[in-house]
Amino acid sequence: MIMDILTLFPAMFDGPLSESILKRAQERELLTVRRHDIRAYAPDKHHTTDDTPYGGGGGMVMMAGPLVAAIEDVRGADTSAPVILLTPQGRVFTQRVAAELAAHDRLILVCGRYEGVDERVRQAVVTDEISIGDYVLTGGELAAMIIVDAVARLIPGVLGARWGAEEDSHAMGLLEYPHYTRPPVFRGMAVPDVLLSGDHGAIARWRRREAIRRTWQRRPDMLLAADLSEDERWFLAELAEGDARAHE
Repeated sequence: MIMDILTLFPAMFDGPLSESILKRAQERELLTVRRHDIRAYAPDKHHTTDDTPYGGGGGMVMMAGPLVAAIEDVRGADTSAPVILLTPQGRVFTQRVAAELAAHDRLILVCGRYEGVDERVRQAVVTDEISIGDYVLTGGELAAMIIVDAVARLIPGVLGARWGAEEDSHAMGLLEYPHYTRPPVFRGMAVPDVLLSGDHGAIARWRRREAIRRTWQRRPDMLLAADLSEDERWFLAELAEGDARAHE
């Protein structure tokens, strides 16, 4: 997959792209991340990319000219690649959206800054808008890093474990089950016996139930859309009944 990132601050990506899984994915040519400096497309000698808003008000607005020129040059003739503006006004980024984006061969991520971008950028070249949550950052760079990481994990071969991405929190519609590793006892707290049993069927059932339990305790809203079997629904009802008794 190719990801093109348009930004005023290309150096912000140096750390995340040069470590761990993202570094290995690029070395193995499973992922290509290209950074493009929007300032290079500003026609004046000062490389101006922002100006005061018409109508007054505080802050600055990214100008349409340099940004549209950058997007059109980077996109080239490939009109199939989504042009995604990272903005608090976009649809909220979720694991499902990450999977949707991972189905593309190429993504173009546009990092907004200041008070936002000239509305005509949206009208001319943007095909999608994404927010990583209901809060405001100083720019879209951190959001772009999150999207690159989340989408890259879904590219076949990027993760070492074949099942790694499928069993992550949110990937299966539930929070992930608890994990344990050596030693078997730490400060009097023992690893559950089932995980030491070697019974893979029992381990899978325990993990699934613990994922349901953790989701019920921490994110019950996710259970409204979770795909649960009849037995799992009974288990969920038992959890709810137990909580109700505890609060009597």
